[in-house]
Amino acid sequence: MRILKQGWRSRWGKLDSRSVSTEETTGHPGGLLETVEIATGPEPSAAVVWLHGLGADGHDFEPLVPELALAGTGAVRVVFPHAPGRPVPINGGMPMRAWYDIVGSDRQSPQDEPGIRASAALVETLIRREQDRGIPAGRILLAGFSQGGAIALHLGLRFGAALAGILALSTYLPLHETLTAEQSEANAATPVFMAHGILDPVVPLYLGESSANRLSQGGWPVTWRTYTMPHAVCPEEIADISRFLTDRLRTA
Repeated sequence: MRILKQGWRSRWGKLDSRSVSTEETTGHPGGLLETVEIATGPEPSAAVVWLHGLGADGHDFEPLVPELALAGTGAVRVVFPHAPGRPVPINGGMPMRAWYDIVGSDRQSPQDEPGIRASAALVETLIRREQDRGIPAGRILLAGFSQGGAIALHLGLRFGAALAGILALSTYLPLHETLTAEQSEANAATPVFMAHGILDPVVPLYLGESSANRLSQGGWPVTWRTYTMPHAVCPEEIADISRFLTDRLRTA
């Protein structure tokens, strides 16, 4: 993920190390993914599970946390899992962290349905862990960039309990053919924020736009935003993300 910062200074200043804690977990036989976890305060009452893109890892969006300015939400735990490593055909078969295989970049390329469903199951385990920690599903938001955003959409729309929201950046809706049969009634009205760069050479704009339209036509409340940027995140988008997260996780 690339953060565009040219000519920009953070509106919210540097991260106050006294107000957050960072922890990295390792996988264990229970099947949990390795994660990077950042708590914005003691005893978090909300959580964001945020999935990185192809070839990145859980540290990719870690620098973004202080820019989100989650005022009025109470303490929030942001969970950044590391995707498993696997050979990826579009990368010449070389292994890299990926939520699923990608054979090609056009709409006609076959989708890795088993890989998508397997990763969704792994991420669902992380959501269940947040519930076990005492955070209700309605205070958990699922987010992702690129491949991670595709998993966030796939899982969030099918998850059995109502989530706080779904944040999907520079991405598309995978396995849309099965959504009608598999969608969760609990998340039939869950707000979805989708954003895309109009200069994106990796995930074409039309894939994101058509996915947002499909969800809107299906009855989901979708916020769709575009920015003059490539496959990246820009300051204007960060401000919009901050507003969406604050609105969905506000405590009062």
